[in-house]
Amino acid sequence: MARITINPDRSIGRINRNIYGHFSEHLGRCIYNGIFVGKDSPIPNVNGMRTDVVEALRKIKIPVLRWPGGCFADEYHWQDGIGPQEMRKRMVNTNWGYVVEDNSFGTHEFLELCRQLGCEPYINANVGSGTVREMAEWVEYLNSEGDSTVVRTRWENGKKEPFGVKYWGVGNESWGCGGNMRPEYYADEFRRYQTYCRNYGNHHLFRIACGPNTDDYRWTEILMQQAGRFMDGLTMHYYTTTGPDWETKGQALTFTEQEYYELLNKAARMETLVAGHSRIMDRYDPTKRIGLIVDEWGTWHQVEAGTNPGFLYQQNTMRDAMVAAIHLNIFNWHCDRVVMANIAQTVNVLQSVILTEGSRMVLTPTYHVFDLFKEHQDAEEIDCYVETNLIGFENWTVNQITASASQKDGKVTLTLANTSMHKAENVTVVCPNTGKVTARILTGAPSAHNDFDKAPVSIRAYDKLTVKDSEITFRAPGCSVLAISIE
Repeated sequence: MARITINPDRSIGRINRNIYGHFSEHLGRCIYNGIFVGKDSPIPNVNGMRTDVVEALRKIKIPVLRWPGGCFADEYHWQDGIGPQEMRKRMVNTNWGYVVEDNSFGTHEFLELCRQLGCEPYINANVGSGTVREMAEWVEYLNSEGDSTVVRTRWENGKKEPFGVKYWGVGNESWGCGGNMRPEYYADEFRRYQTYCRNYGNHHLFRIACGPNTDDYRWTEILMQQAGRFMDGLTMHYYTTTGPDWETKGQALTFTEQEYYELLNKAARMETLVAGHSRIMDRYDPTKRIGLIVDEWGTWHQVEAGTNPGFLYQQNTMRDAMVAAIHLNIFNWHCDRVVMANIAQTVNVLQSVILTEGSRMVLTPTYHVFDLFKEHQDAEEIDCYVETNLIGFENWTVNQITASASQKDGKVTLTLANTSMHKAENVTVVCPNTGKVTARILTGAPSAHNDFDKAPVSIRAYDKLTVKDSEITFRAPGCSVLAISIE
């Protein structure tokens, strides 16, 4: 028996909608054929953006989209992706598959995509192979109303009014593919780059520094100490894998009981990482002015057989959905410090929410988790105390029930997951002023997934709830995610 006690009178703050953000890199079939097919494609589109993909992302209220990378960002020169498409510079994408990048999807196309999605753009600029001037002029191109040559170029490309892009990442993974820098060196580079990225008119930048890889607490310490007063956000990256090392990852569809619990155990490590980096940030920023941004997270398995290994295409199962639920609950718990998170990646790459193949599209189990959790966006986090058991295989254990709660417009939203591979669990939820209660559920075998011929995993209504006074009781199936609405 698990017990969840909700106290609506206790809160650590608002859950920023951007915690439910996404990431789109020029990698494999994420942008090309995934999101962007071009205006002349027979696949239904608006200005080149796939209509089915846009509609699906709008349904889960996508709040923010990160672009153009990732490792690709530090080889991307924005001037190559503006102007007439037939005149744009071609390059070889040496990070991902050595395929030709024709730059037909550039700055204006990305911002058109964000317009259609109704989401905020988050641009990650080039520090590794770029220049201060290049980044400064990109900000000017997008945000300035001044009569400069840079702004006139934007006018010539069809946009008179500034775009007003707020979120700017200064480099990506500068400790690795973004330049193999030391934290002391990157701290100085960040200070220098951000100096020349100006605020134009009412368009004030949210300057995001490249933060640590996983548990590199020294990187966080040095960045906060030497550059904290210049930043608004600090990133952190963490991918969840199975296997003995980074090169020997487990498979997406075929896994043992041990590998199931290993993945979930490692997913739960996100709480340790967020708490650890937050404690360092608290010493230098006790008022929590600087946001922690987990702008790359998700599962990373072996690529699907027969695909380009540089495209990072993998299927997505209910096991991956459990990882998503674990992570999103953790971000909600830490919403006083975590202000944005971006799953990697949106379409056809790693733990994507959408898969496409030609004109066909399918929604993954992870997509449905975002659908279940979307009511948390901009809601007030409320105290949610969970009493549960550990479950797992040998040393790989995880809390059987994980949950978070919020309230908005007189409604409490509770999201929870039963992480057990097979075992159902009786759950009691204690919540004052229980009125109308409804629930939705996502469940299936751990390896259940959706493909282009058959999509068995989807959300359905769940009415097997008993409500009495202030208690709600039900039985949560193994490997399930639920969203409960209490009015």
